[in-house]
Amino acid sequence: MADHSWDKCVEEAVNVLESRQILRSLRPICMSRRNEEDITKNRGNGGDEYEVFDGLCQWDRTSVEVSVSIPTFQKWLRDEPSNGEEIFSGDALAESRKGRFKKLLLFSGNDYLGLSSHPTISNAAANAAKEYGMGPKGSALICGYTTYHRLLETSLAELKKKEDCLVCPTGFAANMAAMVAIGSVASLLAASGKPLKNEKVAIFSDALNHASIIDGVRLAERQGNVEVFVYRHCDMYHLNSLLSSCKMKRKVVVTDSLFSMDGDFAPMEELSQLRKKYGFLLVIDDAHGTFVCGENGGGVAEEFNCEADIDICVGTLSKAAGCHGGFIACSKKWKQLIQSRGRSFIFSTAIPVPMAAAAYAAVVVARKERWRRKAIWERVKEFKELSGVDISSPIISLVVGNQEKALKASRYLLKSGFHVMAIRPPTVPPNSCRLRVTLSAAHTTEDVKKLITALSSCLDFDNTATHIPSFLFPKL
Repeated sequence: MADHSWDKCVEEAVNVLESRQILRSLRPICMSRRNEEDITKNRGNGGDEYEVFDGLCQWDRTSVEVSVSIPTFQKWLRDEPSNGEEIFSGDALAESRKGRFKKLLLFSGNDYLGLSSHPTISNAAANAAKEYGMGPKGSALICGYTTYHRLLETSLAELKKKEDCLVCPTGFAANMAAMVAIGSVASLLAASGKPLKNEKVAIFSDALNHASIIDGVRLAERQGNVEVFVYRHCDMYHLNSLLSSCKMKRKVVVTDSLFSMDGDFAPMEELSQLRKKYGFLLVIDDAHGTFVCGENGGGVAEEFNCEADIDICVGTLSKAAGCHGGFIACSKKWKQLIQSRGRSFIFSTAIPVPMAAAAYAAVVVARKERWRRKAIWERVKEFKELSGVDISSPIISLVVGNQEKALKASRYLLKSGFHVMAIRPPTVPPNSCRLRVTLSAAHTTEDVKKLITALSSCLDFDNTATHIPSFLFPKL
């Protein structure tokens, strides 16, 4: 059985905050009486009033078809630095008046389900904006938290099978807030207010975790609350070794669930086994898995049937939801702690009411339009079969080597009408530059075939790696 000491720790930390009268509360602002009635009604009907569709519609293409100005396209081909000012040049204005743009098929976005162009979601935003404008402007703890935000949190908590949820301004802010709040347990419970080494929180972080996790951990470390241990990417042998040799009592393991650059999954089953063995707090960043993985779109933990083993699940609303914002699904006590100690949440303006309304509609649509999840995984299967490249997710990392090779391949694809970015240092290590391809439910089989044809002209699939392994150690 897993050690439940973390439950006791967070409860004691919340009690300390309350005793010092610094436990913060969220007070939802009701936009109108009708709004309050709508919120109550919506909670009970599962979003039945939202229109959903049973297949791709013409407007779905908006999420994968984009245009750039001719001057932008030309500067891009020459790899010239730009801050976007060329769109106001005389040449750009002349070309736009003639209706001349370079049309591109987008294979680099994170709109995995194509929901950014869904009329039900855009209508939810438009209706809220028409009636309430952007809503009260302030941090969530002051006046920015409304009944729309609360409805969204409730729906996300249900999706992630957690007690509660905290909506944050961005996914980056959510990870920052979670890491700092976890670290604050050490200082809140330290006898002297400044934790000794054995009173600190030991955070074990995957080597390829997202920058927002890294920055959150660094801030918690700078505050003197945590000690950081980095384990080799998805290497459970290394993680087990670090855990077994660590004498600190409060342990946390944090990992991306689906890694944004390599497109591989964290070893969820083995992490669950280690959690039972060591009793650590398991935190996942499910930014790229939420709505995409699992029968109900519950994410990677649902896909691997280990939702009960996840203590805190961080996610975003700016990828598969097609909206904006982030969230932290957790227990009620953890929510109280994070909203009281998570600096990036406390000191940021809450997401606007129209965005909260749109995000709630996205949760409903993503749950009901199951065909979108089926479609994106069909595209994954097609890419794998047509290219012969062994991939496991809609994120496809095609490692080509040095920077010049990556840029040359990207330029070729650009000329061929595909928006695929070359990923270079410092995002990835030197000589592991790559093309990062992402698939969407809005892509068609024909789109994938055309992309494969273009890719085969600028790289050799037989000699293309999909990731650079850090070290080869046996897994548990």
